[in-house]
Amino acid sequence: MNVCNNYIAGEWLAGAAVTVNRNPSNVADVVGEYAQADAAQTRTAVAAAKAAFPAWATGSIQERSNILDRAGSEVLARKDELGRLLSREEGKTLPEGIGEAMRAGQIFKFFAGEVLRAAGEKLPSVRPGVDVEVTREPIGVVGLITPWNFPIAIPAWKIAPALAHGNTVVFKPADLVPGSAWALAEILVKAGLPAGVFNLVMGRGSVVGEVLVNHPDVAAISFTGSVGTGRAIAAKAIGRMAKLQLEMGGKNPLVVLDDADLAVAVNAATQGAYYSTGQRCTASSRLIVTAGIHDRFVAALTAKLKSLKVDDALAAGTDIGPVVDQSQLDQDLAYVEVGKAEGATLAVGGERLQRANDGFYLAPALFTGTTNAMRIAREEIFGPVACVIEAKDYDEALALANDTEFGLCSGIVTTSLKHASHYKRHAQAGMVMVNLPTAGVDYHVPFGGRKGSSYGSREQGRYAAEFFTTVKTTYTAP
Repeated sequence: MNVCNNYIAGEWLAGAAVTVNRNPSNVADVVGEYAQADAAQTRTAVAAAKAAFPAWATGSIQERSNILDRAGSEVLARKDELGRLLSREEGKTLPEGIGEAMRAGQIFKFFAGEVLRAAGEKLPSVRPGVDVEVTREPIGVVGLITPWNFPIAIPAWKIAPALAHGNTVVFKPADLVPGSAWALAEILVKAGLPAGVFNLVMGRGSVVGEVLVNHPDVAAISFTGSVGTGRAIAAKAIGRMAKLQLEMGGKNPLVVLDDADLAVAVNAATQGAYYSTGQRCTASSRLIVTAGIHDRFVAALTAKLKSLKVDDALAAGTDIGPVVDQSQLDQDLAYVEVGKAEGATLAVGGERLQRANDGFYLAPALFTGTTNAMRIAREEIFGPVACVIEAKDYDEALALANDTEFGLCSGIVTTSLKHASHYKRHAQAGMVMVNLPTAGVDYHVPFGGRKGSSYGSREQGRYAAEFFTTVKTTYTAP
């Protein structure tokens, strides 16, 4: 099997070591072997990005747009192939994998347009005869550190705006999913990026990530991952005055009111809490249900979960694939035991499943009789585990929804315009969903949260310019 190498300074280079990428649906299936960069190679990548920055930042915006557009077209043309690779290495179902690949292509196409839509302002000065211009300029070398749960969409929504706004990139994907990152890098190279503008350094966060976070020539860091890692990055990056963008955890509530359409509520809970194996920062792991509909909702959701097919991610008809690896499976199972020990009732699921191939399969778990003080209601589990918390009315449901250190996404299911309108205004989250799953967002609008979920400016859409550019004010006199 050929080793897939890092891409540094316009060359595919062997790493200091090699990692084996395995299929979580079938651990005997080796997806590929991928190079691991060391600290020295990472520094070389930063130097290459620094050298390439001046020409890329001031070069033809039409060529920049063309490159991103070509990359987007290639991703879309290969969506089935890329989606299959994604599902094979990460474990989400094949339709989800293909959908994610399509989203990545659409993101590149969107930012190809943003290159040409770069806007500024021309204002009169308070001083006669003086003109004022306000423009945005790229910030330099950006380090992009991405997670394993969306191995092509999240890299796309960081790489595309970074390049569109004239920055150069050093990209470190999650160690568990190098395949999708390598395939995306190959597409970007084929699209015509000049040497050094984009660099792929696969490897451990403790090695590659550490260099990026501490390197004086890396002007900005955009990170998506765990809360603990995000806080550690912040302490180091802010200490050297680097620009910082963090997307971290969530413990997202889905409020279900007495007047909700039961079918809509069950669908929103199932999609939001359990699809993609619950491995989404926007997953609705807290289902806050008012007393009048509580029992009917629990019965309907329990029946729905029992009907879901948990199997190989590539198999036809699979609803939920495996969790990503043994460590994540162990964490999920440990939280199931925590919930039991705390006195919650395990209504369904929570056990490891055996399938035809040896993989990391877990039956989707639902706890009832939980309170918002329990660990399973406060800590991000990042698996197919959700808990139902009963509330007496809307006011208590809203209070429970906001009683969390996180604030990424918050949802409500109701047919009441009054309650929907109030919830949209008072939910303490960066994103609010009404009669929709908490997971599932568009690529052309801002993404991000509040409190412990996010730090820095928003990702995606035209709001990405706030992070990937700096503002310059110019005064001109005749």
